[in-house]
Amino acid sequence: MSATTETTTMAAAVWTATDQVVHRRVARPEVPEGWALVRVAYNGICGTDLSILHGRHPRAQAPLVMGHEMSGWVEQAGTTGPAAGTLVTVEPLITCGECRACRTGSSHVCRRLGLFGIDAPGGMAEYVALPPEVLHAVPDGVAPRTAALAEPLAVAVHAVDLSGMERGDAVAVYGAGPIGILTALVARHEGAGHVVVTEPSPWRRSVAEGLGFTVVPEGSTMAETLAPLTDGEGADTTFDSAAHPSVAAELTAATRVLGRIVVVGVYKQPTALDLQAVCFKEQSLVGVRVYTSADMTRAIELIAAGELGLEGFPTKAFGLADIGAAFDAATSGQDCLKVLVTPLKGKADA
Repeated sequence: MSATTETTTMAAAVWTATDQVVHRRVARPEVPEGWALVRVAYNGICGTDLSILHGRHPRAQAPLVMGHEMSGWVEQAGTTGPAAGTLVTVEPLITCGECRACRTGSSHVCRRLGLFGIDAPGGMAEYVALPPEVLHAVPDGVAPRTAALAEPLAVAVHAVDLSGMERGDAVAVYGAGPIGILTALVARHEGAGHVVVTEPSPWRRSVAEGLGFTVVPEGSTMAETLAPLTDGEGADTTFDSAAHPSVAAELTAATRVLGRIVVVGVYKQPTALDLQAVCFKEQSLVGVRVYTSADMTRAIELIAAGELGLEGFPTKAFGLADIGAAFDAATSGQDCLKVLVTPLKGKADA
């Protein structure tokens, strides 16, 4: 490969068609005026990426460089934002700036919300061009690998903030995937009295137990596990991070009178919910969509403070050339909670 080719192209993982993602060299991104160029360190694979891979995402169009959970260093600074050499994490939202939500300070629920890695090239590559306003500087001492968790952690921060959870609350968390575990960690950090997690996967249940959470035993239910902890009342605050119809059927029963139900996971289709119970128990129901810029800032602060116990959050890193194995690991979810893809040589797990 010539020196010219190396400086004008880059390695990337490209989604080319349903169930096909390949490692190839592509042109380095052109950097629009005022934007920044980021050299990627790590990029997490999430459920949205799996939907794209399987051809189920309504907006993604092949060929596409996926990836929106990224950390990296500013290679070329924008007209504003972090200086060259700064370790950053990315708030990957693309907003219109014109709809009511954008005009009133809630651009994270923009009517035409898009994301880098879905609607524009993302972070499963050596470089990505981004507007400087989406870059968040990471404090010294935070490892790039850990910094890549900031984006999913911001979802958890946003969910707990929207929930109205109070100190001492009994909290129920459905799903011990990445978002469920991060939500449980944030809820505990914010003062939850009991955090009870339910999850069908034995390995993920063991992760939740290792992090110190009460786990619903196999063959039992969330309501049964909560009963002795809440004098039979149920959870004060319930987080649905699983987004499965079987979970929706349990939410109202697991939550107390005047309790709060927070739907964090995104359901793929309309799903039945006991709205009669919502009325009779005067429960509050709130949905969650991504996060605000302030939530990203808070997530980075929590990571830098080292108070969540993220050292017990299992991750596994793959090089770009092993992108197929990375997606296989993310699909199985059996030995790590978060699969990371890195273009850095020697930084993948052996």
